Amino acid sequence: MSRRFRGEGQHKVDTKGRVSIPASFRRVLEANDTNWQNGGAPELVIVYGDSRRNYLECYTMGAIEEVDNKIDALPRGSMERKMLQRLFHGQSFPTSVDETGRLVLPAKLRNKIDLDAEAFFIAAGDTFQIWKPETYETEEKAREEEWLDDLPEDFDPLIFLDRKPES
Repeated sequence: MSRRFRGEGQHKVDTKGRVSIPASFRRVLEANDTNWQNGGAPELVIVYGDSRRNYLECYTMGAIEEVDNKIDALPRGSMERKMLQRLFHGQSFPTSVDETGRLVLPAKLRNKIDLDAEAFFIAAGDTFQIWKPETYETEEKAREEEWLDDLPEDFDPLIFLDRKPES
């Protein structure tokens, strides 16, 4: 992955479901779309998932290709492969950024996360998420606070980078 998403932002959603993507996010989409050409529209895949998911996960073309390759490596006919295909192929929406830097979110996706006047964008490495701002504040911030409450006051999260992966 050549570039990663960083940062967050909040943007208005118009009545047609159009919402501007943070400019830095657009640069990452362009850099990770092998078919993108200067002046063109970078593509992405929005995974909306099952009923438990209350946000939209937006994958660059490079990131979704990596996921697809891992799904393809699973045994054909296995339950894991079937479920991952359903999630990443069936419960997703391929799209592109328009010439003004906006996404058009279909009503089905907006309704799924109860999105109306504002959308909250947050980077997640090689993906970014779109949330209803109030949902993000109440659910994700609460999870973050709960996690932090279990850690010592002087805890440095960088320590996780030096841990060996569990086998």
